Amino acid sequence: MSETASPATSKEPLTPDICVIGDGPGGLAVATAAALFGVHVVLIRQGGSARPVNEGARGQALRAAAGQMRTAADATLLGIAQSAGEIDYGRVRVHLDQAAGRAAVNESDERLTALGVLVLKGDARFQNRRQLAVGETVIKARRFVVATGSLPAMPSIPGLADLGCLTEDSVFDLAKRPDRLIVLGGTAAAVELAQAMRGFGSEVVLVAREGLLPDEDPEAVGVVRRGLLADGIALHESRPILRAELHRQRPRLLLDGDVRIDGTHLLVANGRKPNIAGLELDLAGVRSDETGIIVDASLRTANRCIYAVGDCAGGAAAGMASSHAAQHEAGLVLRNALFRQPVRLRRELVPRTVHGRPELASVGLSETQARARGEIRVLRFPFAESGRAQAEQQTEGLIKLVADRKGGILGVVIAGARAAELIVPWGLAIQKRMNVREMAGLIVPSQSLSELSQKTALSFQAPLAAKPGIRRLIGFLRRFG
Repeated sequence: MSETASPATSKEPLTPDICVIGDGPGGLAVATAAALFGVHVVLIRQGGSARPVNEGARGQALRAAAGQMRTAADATLLGIAQSAGEIDYGRVRVHLDQAAGRAAVNESDERLTALGVLVLKGDARFQNRRQLAVGETVIKARRFVVATGSLPAMPSIPGLADLGCLTEDSVFDLAKRPDRLIVLGGTAAAVELAQAMRGFGSEVVLVAREGLLPDEDPEAVGVVRRGLLADGIALHESRPILRAELHRQRPRLLLDGDVRIDGTHLLVANGRKPNIAGLELDLAGVRSDETGIIVDASLRTANRCIYAVGDCAGGAAAGMASSHAAQHEAGLVLRNALFRQPVRLRRELVPRTVHGRPELASVGLSETQARARGEIRVLRFPFAESGRAQAEQQTEGLIKLVADRKGGILGVVIAGARAAELIVPWGLAIQKRMNVREMAGLIVPSQSLSELSQKTALSFQAPLAAKPGIRRLIGFLRRFG
């Protein structure tokens, strides 16, 4: 049953096995999976809590629509003369709403209730270490899971607060396509939204004052940077912003070096902050900082009855802001809370993605992290060596593999077409501690981009084949036919 907490909602405290606070990807994953095991679950939908699943659907739909425009425009590279067509942004909005509506079915109150989840609506506040309240409803659960997500963070720039800025959440509500969009931020969301809007024909300026994708591999970021510039996006990196202001009722940014950037709209995609205000975490004995609720590798807080997952989790889970990371964390929490299994969050196993054109995806250790652990080998294989990439005119990109001396796979970064798909087997390889020789022996379909992964792994053997001893052995064996 779904209900809004009120004085008449419940006189006796609710005593579920698990109480989930927040209905984003992580919270929904915990609630639905626990309910399937027959566990008594209460889910609290907070106003503006986590990023809803359907907001992710809007983002995917926006990128898909923009991608279709780019595909039509790029058809001339393949010898097909056609017009890219007119853009009806009103119909694009309908497409976004339909995609969100389809996604919302899976997180609806009706579906959750059918699974046995009790859904409450209101703001949750802890009263002590063992209970919280939603309005007048008191909940005493055996375990609590905080999954309240994050909110867009506004950078400290003089004058910015006085402007009516779009955020990575509100941009999907635009009724019309921006004529000239300023995107402030160097995050994955900034890159994705900048390229999507450029695909719809907007003039776009991307201002990344802290650098473009500063946490990603520099070589891979170079591929993304070239893609942005090839799209016609003006890029300003690592340049201080002096102030923001209105000029003729339109946003303007003033950058160091007497650079003025004018636009019709200003989109701030400069990162997010944990949405934990008002939870009264101190009363529950839960510690937090600027990264979020401090958790250990098992996603437990200082109060061992309370877990945190998703964007609101800091400590060992800080910075892992993605839906798939939240869902992975939800699985760990369930294993620990329901089955008492020891769990440990391994950050390196969670892929990191940028859904731009081209895409960027990585898993495992970065080259810098791997070098700090000992001697390594770094292998690179360009997309231009793929027949499929050549045929589709998508030759910009590379696979970069970091391995130890014996071929143990430590990390992989891919920048290029369909990188988010190509990274999957490498994630499995790292999880299973596979050797690069095992990946080299993998049988992949011919005429596919997956051949790039196999060829990258095969290149590990190239120095071995050049050794004089190996050549002498081959020559000796030839004598015997």
